[in-house]
Amino acid sequence: MNTAFIGIGTILFLIILVIVVLVLISCVKIVHQAQAVVVERLGAYLTTWSTGLHFKLPIIDRVARRIDLKEQVVDFPPQPVITKDNVTMQIDTVIFYVITDPKMFCYGVASPIVALENLTATTLRNIIGDLELDETLTSRETINTKMRAELDRATDPWGIKVNRVELKNIIPPTAIRDAMEKQMKAERERREAILRAEGEKKSTVLVAEGQKESVILEAEAAKQAAILKAEAEKEKMIREAEGEAEAIMKVQQATADGLRFLKEAGADNAVLTLRSLEAFEKAANGKATKIIIPSEIQGIAGLVKSITEVAADDENKQA
Repeated sequence: MNTAFIGIGTILFLIILVIVVLVLISCVKIVHQAQAVVVERLGAYLTTWSTGLHFKLPIIDRVARRIDLKEQVVDFPPQPVITKDNVTMQIDTVIFYVITDPKMFCYGVASPIVALENLTATTLRNIIGDLELDETLTSRETINTKMRAELDRATDPWGIKVNRVELKNIIPPTAIRDAMEKQMKAERERREAILRAEGEKKSTVLVAEGQKESVILEAEAAKQAAILKAEAEKEKMIREAEGEAEAIMKVQQATADGLRFLKEAGADNAVLTLRSLEAFEKAANGKATKIIIPSEIQGIAGLVKSITEVAADDENKQA
């Protein structure tokens, strides 16, 4: 009987030992990177464990919540909003947030993600309510900035920091979409017509400029030709004048040479007078209508005439 009692006692000891070991093992906690663990003691907040190995007291300490500290993304379903000009549309948002205070995240609000979704919907309605349809469609960046500022300020007591807010889709009503498509089509056709007209205008301007350049070039060519022709005429006249001057110089030179020859040959005044008469004879054969003869030459001319008459009488007598 004692042996049976000892056997039962041994089994109970072993069982208790195993339980104690399991409890001790359960009191050892490892916190992974980018995680935080909120620990409570007797139901009250005790501490927040960061990355590493930690121990807790059995029974009285418990892990309240394990929190992921990495940046998280939540995509909320489309929310109906009404613009300032009473157009109802559906807008869905994407929120990028990170938990900065695990304690406030656990105790600040009952359901943080649900609260964040409702806060996003109400904030979006408030912002869109101050904008018209066209402003809503063209002001995504402005809406994102306002929503991020509002959500970040509102979620700060919850230990949440909103890093970014994006409007994923803006879905207007079907009638509005059809009207917008027609408007866009008309706008594209208008731009096409404007571009075509501008192209034709530029083409016309280029053609006119080409014709203008052609006329200018032709005028320049004609001007250059006229200048070259005038220069050629001028050169011709200069050459002719130089030729005439050279001829006159040669005649004068020949006359001077003849006079020099007569002077060197000892010609008397009678010979010189006869040469003068020959010159006046040539002058008389020209187109001059009046010739003035010096008196000396007139006397000689009378003498010559008398000699001529005497010679003629002698010939008649001999006949």
